[in-house]
Parts: sequence; C-alpha cells; structure tokens
Amino acid sequence: MQKVLFVCLGNICRSPLAEGVFRKMVQDAGLADQFEMDSAGTASYHIGEAPSMGSQQMAIDHGASLDGQRARQVKASDFDEFDWLIAMDQSNMNNLLRLSPASANKIRLLLDFSDEAQKEVHDPYYDNNYAMTYHQVETGCRGFLAFLKSQAS
Repeated sequence: MQKVLFVCLGNICRSPLAEGVFRKMVQDAGLADQFEMDSAGTASYHIGEAPSMGSQQMAIDHGASLDGQRARQVKASDFDEFDWLIAMDQSNMNNLLRLSPASANKIRLLLDFSDEAQKEVHDPYYDNNYAMTYHQVETGCRGFLAFLKSQAS
C-alpha cells in the first residue's frame, strides 16, 4: 500500500484536485487497492472548507470527483503516515522540509514527475485559470503513477 499526500498552501485548489485526479487514475488502472491518498495545506486559511468551485468543476469535467474532501492543514503525523508528500510548488515544498527535514527523501514536487519545463503547478486562486492547473496536475499525476509503477516492478 502506497500512501500519498498532495500538498498546496490552503488545500482548496491544487492539492484537492491532484488527490481527485490521482484517485481516478489509480482506479482506472485497477490499482485502487494499492493506494491511499489525501491532501492538505501548509497553511490554516481554509480548514474545513470544500475544494474551490473551479477545482470541483475541472474534476467533474474530466470524470474525477472531489466529493467529501475538506481542507486540512499538514500535521506532524503526516510525515510518518505517508510514503510520499507531493508539493504543488517550491514554497510549499520548502515549508514541508522545514516541518520535517528528516522526511526529505519522501517530499517531492508533483511536476518533477513530468516533462513540463515549469516545475510549479499554477495556483488558480488568484486568476481562476483552472484549465492550466488541471493540465499540470494531470500531467504530473500521470508521471507520478508511472514512476510508482516502475518502482514496484
């Protein structure tokens, strides 16, 4: 069982979308019993809130679901509980590394698993460009799943 935590700042746009997209990919690949996933934010701004409407709509448009997700903040036990903490951008990766430097080997940027030149997932909170965010999340999740499958063989 691989446990994956997707992380952004507030846990209402990028990381819930990544969780939903990755969940769908895992289910479509017939690997749902091999993965557990969640998402969280490094900040406490939106604790308890549902994902943003833009993220929810992108998920629906692409056959994924964010139902039941509520924003939460990263907690100390996440570093022990999860095999991977996948940050959406360098700032949040740095926050994770500050919180648990001993976990550096399991903290990665999502777009490190893609051929994208840009290594930070666009934050649609400020400009509503959820299409760009979805594309980057989908590309990163596809590459991350391929990476995990190659590690298992």
